[in-house]
Amino acid sequence: MKNVLEFFEKTVQNNPNKVGFVDKSRETTFRQAMSAAKSIATALLPYGSRKPVAIMLDKSCSCIECMLGTLYSGSFYAVIDTKSPEYRIQSILQTLESPLIIADKENAVLAQQFKKHSTVLFYEEIINTPSDEIALKSIRNDSVDLDIAYILFTSGSTGSPKGTVVNHRSLISYINWVTKEFDFSAETVFGSQTPLYFSMSVTDLYSTLACGCTYNIIPKTLFSFPINMVKYLNKNKINTLYWVPTAMSILSNWKVFDVEKPRFLHTVLFAGEVMPVKQLNYWIKSLDGVKFANLFGPTEATDICTFYVVDREFSDTESLPIGKHCDNCSVFIVKEDGTQAQTGEEGELYIRSSFVACGYYNDPEKTEAVFVQNPLNPHYPETVYKTGDLVKMNERGEILYISRIDFQIKRSGYRIELGEIEAAANGFARLKGCACVYDKDSERIILFYAGRSSDKDAVFEQVKKNVPAYMQPDEIRHIKELPKNANGKIDRLQLLDIYKSLEVQNG
Repeated sequence: MKNVLEFFEKTVQNNPNKVGFVDKSRETTFRQAMSAAKSIATALLPYGSRKPVAIMLDKSCSCIECMLGTLYSGSFYAVIDTKSPEYRIQSILQTLESPLIIADKENAVLAQQFKKHSTVLFYEEIINTPSDEIALKSIRNDSVDLDIAYILFTSGSTGSPKGTVVNHRSLISYINWVTKEFDFSAETVFGSQTPLYFSMSVTDLYSTLACGCTYNIIPKTLFSFPINMVKYLNKNKINTLYWVPTAMSILSNWKVFDVEKPRFLHTVLFAGEVMPVKQLNYWIKSLDGVKFANLFGPTEATDICTFYVVDREFSDTESLPIGKHCDNCSVFIVKEDGTQAQTGEEGELYIRSSFVACGYYNDPEKTEAVFVQNPLNPHYPETVYKTGDLVKMNERGEILYISRIDFQIKRSGYRIELGEIEAAANGFARLKGCACVYDKDSERIILFYAGRSSDKDAVFEQVKKNVPAYMQPDEIRHIKELPKNANGKIDRLQLLDIYKSLEVQNG
């Protein structure tokens, strides 16, 4: 297999009339999705192949058709967050060097802002283009598995967008693993939560293409009405979730399963940030017979490099392992001195696999910094990905996530892991969520928490009894709701800005 569309074509052959994709406005069969994709691809042909296409549609069946159409045209796509600030979108388009833009009428005003440097095509105008099967077949014949499939833009610690380049080979290799590991099939019904510009979306979307699953896009508004969310899951017979922990915590914080339970769920996967065990325990205790798995990995590894299927009980103050490596994906831990870490020793996680991305688009400096020669292999060229994640191996042979290396701080001669402080605080029963930040200017650790404002002292006592004195936060601040970034993760940069602005106000 050299092109990920081969997964899709086999599914269309086997289940042409099965509903594959559902959004709030419509549903489409696999055959209909292929027809639409080929029409879009044909409309793109006059603009050349192997070029970037920026897709400015909100998450929908139409957006998926544009993604597939781009692949059929021999080009590669970057899905744009249409709610992003204009300067960020402009930065992405500059990195892509004036890409072709596909938008729909709903996002016409946004797209037209960039038409000076890019050609803008509208979904409603190209969807009925007669398919040129001969031209599309010629493009496929000339393709190789190293061709780019898509670019996903992520924000690093600086907030500057980085365009991670993923080719067909990486995508195929990853999907082969995840579909086999979790037994996805035509009976799988995904309740999709993550945006299509976020790497987690790769798993449920492309597994749907490969296995003939049903991909049900959950309306965002339901996360504000948790009971209605569960009713939606039941109405649509959703049996598989792959969500960020923040989304899962919404349901546990509201104790929704005490009122209404999802009746069809059998698999719950989560990734993207640390899963608070307290919130997970509510899911586990409320739902019998459900498999829970903690998936871990960066965008630069397509989606996931390690996973842990929950197989034992954890207390609310413990942290879940990130487990073992995926099949066809090797991971190893390197200490600061460049040697391989042994059991119990901390070090940086490296990934060696065909899952690993090609690098960052038009950014050789950042690419060279993290897509590096294997430090344990001096004998021949071998590129591995240097994750920036601090981890260690436990006695069970499971990898434990500690923190981002840039979340690790040194103060008064001590190494301090902010993630460990968060894990300690999360053991407090009434806490709805927390995040720890470090202000380098004042050298202060600040713990923000959501919950009752009157619980500030109790939260501190919870942390105090679980971490040594040198790790205790200098300040604990109540916040009504922890800010989230576009991917649904806690936005720690915004929290730091909030802290700094409060300091200015207070003199």
